Amino acid sequence: MTEFDPERFEDEKYDTYFTQLQEAYRTAFDRMREQFDSTLVHGIDQQVLNESEPVLVDGGFEIRLPEAPYDRLTGVAVERERFETVLERYTEELRRALREVFDRE
Repeated sequence: MTEFDPERFEDEKYDTYFTQLQEAYRTAFDRMREQFDSTLVHGIDQQVLNESEPVLVDGGFEIRLPEAPYDRLTGVAVERERFETVLERYTEELRRALREVFDRE
């Protein structure tokens, strides 16, 4: 794996760090499936987080979500409040996985 360089992350994340990003997203997905309804987790993964953007902010990872994430979810019946709760937990788990993969604990 490529050693993490915060200065290069933004410009090179999909070239240099793609494998690590995949690992972090997969780790977060697996953890979420253990805790929540797998249909909802899969829907969020495929229809919301597929358009998310991991960014570094003040040395920590943040996840920029696409606009109107609830409206992007199709084929899964879920109340908005439940969706938002699971999405918030999912993004927390993803930030944690990114910190682990990039050794930023």
